[in-house]
Amino acid sequence: MSKENRFHVAFFGKRNTGKSSLINSLTGQNTAIVSSVAGTTTDPVKKSMEISGIGAVVLIDTAGIDDVGELGNQRISKSVNIIEQIDLAILTVTNNSFDNSEKNIINRLKKFDVPFVVVHNKKDIEVATDLTKILYEKEGAKAFIDFSHFSHVDELINLLRINIPKSDLSNISLLSGLISKGDIVLLITPIDSGAPEGRLILPQVQTIRDILDNNAIAIVLKENEISDFLHTTSIKPKIVITDSQIFDKADKLIPQNVPLTSFSIILARFKGAFEHYKQGTPQISNLKDDDKILILESCTHHASCEDIGRVKLPNLLKKFTGKKLHFEVVPGLEKLPISIKNYALVIQCGGCVVTRNQLLNRLKPAIEANIPITNYGMAIAYMFGIYERAMELL
Repeated sequence: MSKENRFHVAFFGKRNTGKSSLINSLTGQNTAIVSSVAGTTTDPVKKSMEISGIGAVVLIDTAGIDDVGELGNQRISKSVNIIEQIDLAILTVTNNSFDNSEKNIINRLKKFDVPFVVVHNKKDIEVATDLTKILYEKEGAKAFIDFSHFSHVDELINLLRINIPKSDLSNISLLSGLISKGDIVLLITPIDSGAPEGRLILPQVQTIRDILDNNAIAIVLKENEISDFLHTTSIKPKIVITDSQIFDKADKLIPQNVPLTSFSIILARFKGAFEHYKQGTPQISNLKDDDKILILESCTHHASCEDIGRVKLPNLLKKFTGKKLHFEVVPGLEKLPISIKNYALVIQCGGCVVTRNQLLNRLKPAIEANIPITNYGMAIAYMFGIYERAMELL
């Protein structure tokens, strides 16, 4: 399972409910610091591991949801923000607690449709009552177990195995429905200053793997090799996939009877809010002077003069619209600097390094506020005038 498809599981609870100890039990390592001092865990701590029957999982330890003071509130805020990035929550409680701290975190989980299970921990000190179990089940808990650090860890692993949501992408691939066994797929991969040294960028790697998984054939070329390849071979690809930033060049070189799209658009179809992208992309033509554009980068990287999100895309938007536009770039899953309602358009990258759930939750505020959203590849294709061609097969 690739990095972006790992399940993310976060442990929430008040201070000293044993969140860190549970994670250490699962990993078999001292992944999280354990102490009787309240507030030992400050920033979220992540640990990746493989769990039989699940696959790759990222376990996240968080600060206590009952932390106090100005610093404590900041810790709680960081913990709560993690909810938008996870697939399952483990809410740890002790002493049959069920008060505003637990209720607030449950409400936040419900807002983002994150399933949760409750581990009543330290049963060697106080056993869970039937009333506590009923209260949490009424709140929507998928499961409730009475647990002790001395219980066998298999019980906790089985809890994860049963309750982690089944991926709705488990039987779908990047090119699902677009290629068949034996098809030839031509990939155009520019090598510029934005490419990682000695490697291909992740969407290109993911696409190559997907082609192989579909028992098809991948041919990988740089953009300056396209003409020679087409003139010296009789190969007609089933589809051509290009890097979005050379969409216009690829459109001129690839015969019109050969489908052409981009890595970014393929990713948008695979795990983005594709229908919302399709509705939002044409709104580029309606941008006005002084509109603010939010550009969301899922990864964090050093920006170069050829950076597509920070340099090329803003320049293209200003040239296409002829308007005075303002741009805000937010990397990773960082908090937005201002309210989403202040933006006229949101442009999301392909999202190759995040899960589908993380990407959808990232875009959810814009969708709910009716802010148009689009994707790098779809926006570029639209401004190059080849949007219909790029979307023809999708």
